[in-house]
Amino acid sequence: MFKRVPGTKDILPNEIISWQWIETIARNIFSLYNYQEIRTPLIEEAGLFNRTLGESAEIVQKQMFLIHNQEDTYALRPEGTAAIVRSYLENNLDKTSGFIKLFYIGPMFRLERPQKGRLRQFHHIGCEVIGSPDAGLDVEVIALAEHLVKSISIENYKIKINSLGCPKDKKKLTLALKEALQKNIKELCADCQERVKKNVLRVLDCKNEVCQKIVHELSLKSTHLCPECAANFEEVKTGLKNLDIPFQVQPYLVRGLDYYNRTVFEISHPELGSQDAIGAGGRYNNLIQELGGPDLGGIGFAFGVERLLLAAKNIPVNLDNNLVYLISLGSEAKSNSAKILNSLRLNGIPSDTDYLNKSLKGAMRAANDAHAKYVLILGDDELKKNIITLKDMSSGTQRELTLENLIKELKC
Repeated sequence: MFKRVPGTKDILPNEIISWQWIETIARNIFSLYNYQEIRTPLIEEAGLFNRTLGESAEIVQKQMFLIHNQEDTYALRPEGTAAIVRSYLENNLDKTSGFIKLFYIGPMFRLERPQKGRLRQFHHIGCEVIGSPDAGLDVEVIALAEHLVKSISIENYKIKINSLGCPKDKKKLTLALKEALQKNIKELCADCQERVKKNVLRVLDCKNEVCQKIVHELSLKSTHLCPECAANFEEVKTGLKNLDIPFQVQPYLVRGLDYYNRTVFEISHPELGSQDAIGAGGRYNNLIQELGGPDLGGIGFAFGVERLLLAAKNIPVNLDNNLVYLISLGSEAKSNSAKILNSLRLNGIPSDTDYLNKSLKGAMRAANDAHAKYVLILGDDELKKNIITLKDMSSGTQRELTLENLIKELKC
């Protein structure tokens, strides 16, 4: 018997309700902020991620699912931003739309050790706004992220923010951090010793306790920011305060991808352990130009759906169900059931029936298991009289209707 690939998960019908619930909430919230949905391919040229995420990024070094053929190397997308910027440029949206707000929902892939809330095929709900460097947009994107978190009943979350500054500021921070870590480099974990050489900012993301202790003893501040970037960050903080959005300035927050600059943020939850982020994002003001486009600002975020489900409270067991379940008793009634079902469905009424020839008791149990709102009972004698019994499953009351009036009654 075949089994699922490690690090993947079957989302079964009894679980899909929770997924649909979160996705519906997300779509509604994105619409409130005037975002449009985009769907990019699951597969992209590997070079797209090598270039945008950074050759030294852990995703590129260790976690990409690569597909090789005779001429090209492709990758299953490990994140959404690079693919959306590629699509934005390839489809000339910079010329036709310019400023655009986009959202996406879909699977991502990373070849890493499966653990709680971290799979090899996982799912993101995210957004990207391309076309403006305005600090007010940073505030809106963080507000949207919090709106989403609150709408799915997540409590005790923390919003952490920081500014990496412009590329010159980021380079200054990198050099200062590399110099500061030299005296303790042998105490860092093996991975971080390599990170100091290749991408020292990744050291700030390390979950190793010794590495975290060394980093926190550095007492990082925002001294690397130039006056313009410092003013931009103050504008972001002021905007969040004006909206009463609680946040913590976290100087150790950097995000591990090369394209981030200026504002970065993360939303974490204590119940998720050391890997406590449920969502994160930030600015990438140079990414569009780096991929051959104009000099435009961009910002976005992504939430892990699996992590949202772990943190959410009061997840509905089932959504509103208007299902009508038809039970036919007798040969004549059964032969007419398909016509009745077809009529119900063509009139927009969800309906189903028993295909296992169960007894009335067994069929009623099946209707209850299907969370049917109403049950229709049709026997041969009722068919001759042109009537059918309608039972309300919530109240238990039942009444007889004529077949001609059935659709009208169910639509009332």
